[in-house]
Amino acid sequence: MTDVTDLLADSAPVPALAPPPAMDYLVSLNAEQREAVETIDGPLLVLAGAGTGKTRVLTTRFAHILLSGRAFPGQVLAVTFTNKAAREMRERVGHLLGRPAEGLWLGTFHALCARMLRRHAEYVGLTSSFSILDTDDQIRLLKQVMEARRIDAKRWPPQGLMGVIQRWKDRGLTPAAITAAEDSEFGGGAARGAYADYQARLVQLNATDFGDLMLHMTEILRTRPDVLAQYHRAFRYILVDEYQDTNTVQYLWLRLLAKREGGGANICCVGDDDQSIYSWRGAEVENILRFEKDFPGARIVRLERNYRSTAPILAAASGLIAHNGGRLGKTLRPGRADTTGERVVVASVWDSDEEARMVGGRMESLHRDNHPLSEMAVLVRAGFQTRAFEERLITLGLPYRVIGGLRFYERAEIRDAIAYMRVVSQPADDLAFERIINLPRRGVGDATLQALHHEARAAQVPLTVAVQRLLDSGALKGRVREQLNALMGCFMRARDALGRDGHVSAVGTLLDETGYTGMWQSSKSPEAPGRLDNLKELVRALADFESLGGFLEHVSLVMENEESANADRVNLMTIHGAKGLEFDTVFLPGWEEGIFPSQRTLDEGGNKGLEEERRLAYVAITRARLRAIISHAANRRIYANWQSAIPSRFIEELPDAHIEITGSASLAREQRMSAPPVFGGQFPLTAKRPRVMEATVIAAWEQPPRPKRETAIAVGARVFHQKFGPGTVRATDEDRLEIEFDHAGTKRLMDSYVEQVG
Repeated sequence: MTDVTDLLADSAPVPALAPPPAMDYLVSLNAEQREAVETIDGPLLVLAGAGTGKTRVLTTRFAHILLSGRAFPGQVLAVTFTNKAAREMRERVGHLLGRPAEGLWLGTFHALCARMLRRHAEYVGLTSSFSILDTDDQIRLLKQVMEARRIDAKRWPPQGLMGVIQRWKDRGLTPAAITAAEDSEFGGGAARGAYADYQARLVQLNATDFGDLMLHMTEILRTRPDVLAQYHRAFRYILVDEYQDTNTVQYLWLRLLAKREGGGANICCVGDDDQSIYSWRGAEVENILRFEKDFPGARIVRLERNYRSTAPILAAASGLIAHNGGRLGKTLRPGRADTTGERVVVASVWDSDEEARMVGGRMESLHRDNHPLSEMAVLVRAGFQTRAFEERLITLGLPYRVIGGLRFYERAEIRDAIAYMRVVSQPADDLAFERIINLPRRGVGDATLQALHHEARAAQVPLTVAVQRLLDSGALKGRVREQLNALMGCFMRARDALGRDGHVSAVGTLLDETGYTGMWQSSKSPEAPGRLDNLKELVRALADFESLGGFLEHVSLVMENEESANADRVNLMTIHGAKGLEFDTVFLPGWEEGIFPSQRTLDEGGNKGLEEERRLAYVAITRARLRAIISHAANRRIYANWQSAIPSRFIEELPDAHIEITGSASLAREQRMSAPPVFGGQFPLTAKRPRVMEATVIAAWEQPPRPKRETAIAVGARVFHQKFGPGTVRATDEDRLEIEFDHAGTKRLMDSYVEQVG
């Protein structure tokens, strides 16, 4: 074992480094920033609001400790959440020092723990050359453990069990520390035993997974006072970035290193409780809220001067987040002189299609005024929401990028579902059939696939025909025969249903009958709910097209919309993915109950979940420098039916003085006022379930029902439709019109969806 104090300076006085010539690194700081930098001794919590210069404070404080002679570089432990943040801090500290910063204990939680663990690996049964397994190897090892314990991997997927194990590790729980209250029902109660076996196998392999790096080091520091004392002597100061995002094991590790007997804790944590939005990956906002309790006598410095956004944006965000109860409290205010600007726009639109048109139209207008596309962003609560905006941007010819994820039609579950549609539309599409023949698993192995290909080549027929020939001849046996016979029946029924029930119903039924939807419904993986949302959005998108063939052709054209990586492009991403980013103009669509706040979050998290959703809304608004446009739709289509929607409670919480309501505002306010009191009373956290609007079969090109027209439109009249443009009425049937549109062909729709123009 290596004594870390052999590698670092002891506690002798440290000579001060000379500051760079003609550089007073404190002059450019405001009063609060300077206080945070110069408060060196004792525990310090820096509450840094969005855009208040937290990175500058953290790096300047690091440099100040070194330049004032308080410590050598290796005596400061600086912890970040990302490698990018660590690199940026290293570069900034080096710039302030006037030379490269070397010998630093600076990095992410896991990188620092890996460095420590290599020095103390023997305490957990490993050697210093241990391997760190990637995700694939972890799953492969866990499958072996599950097989040995006879856990059904079909019923209990290994990815789900791995999620349970990693959550235990995030909470700092070894197998022996898991109590009955913390146990999981996953695997029929076998999860804890599987965890123990998995950990034992890792030791046999001289390996760890990512979660072990922190878990092992926390256990070593907790059970080996001699090792802990070495690090207490080694590190004079601890700096922590994004403290609000720490999970339990990170919190325990930091507390062990910071709290020492007979001495103060020289720990400085920088964070913002109002931006704690990652509970779904283990973050505990309570860690930052109890800082003063953990470190008695701690000092709190609030950074409230925002140098990013205009005054109306800051006031709107501050007014919203003030509705949260569990917070330490601060109010953002403009830090620049030029912060007067536009009020936050709240745009009420009739439906989701109009919302996409509104966003696209504003983007075009801004772009004509030389606003870079790269300084515009559409931030959504959930990934499935990007589809409508992707398609609108393609229609307008505006290039875009999806940050932090795939474009909608590139996502695996969407490509799978489209492959099912392609087989229905074109049975000779062998590539599509091969993609889904074993999704979900149907027992089709390599031998069966070879037999199918051999039959197809010999008879010069598509794979679907080859399957039917082998079924008819009896060449396929057992489960494979049963499964493929059922699959071919699904395709046959779907083709029949296209003409009888329409393509929306046919595809929805196909995905259900083939078991593809059920595969994701039964999946225990954390991605499964999002994939199901994407599939629902895909089926909804079908309703915008007259036929399955038209939709598939459209998708092919969309997939060709590839732009240069360096092009000026609009940014599409989730709000979670936007944290740390900023744009001149930010569009925030879908602010409706059930979408934002997310109904799933409310169901699972109660009031705690609601407060995190509100923090997410705060983060969304504060991404904007110059303008923020929030929008909500009165109606959204679910499959072939329209549902009325209620504006998000967060809109109601925005201060009136700093917002500008546009669009169908009166309609939205009437909806809100006439709605039952869903946000108060005995069950305040359940979003109102929108009623399904009375509609039988709604044509794919129709919008939500509007009031009936008082004066009938005659044959030959000229009309205008928001989506299809100008056209001429060719026939009427009560309130239905057959219209020949100038650029969109002939359509049949309700007369209330058009305006007579001549």
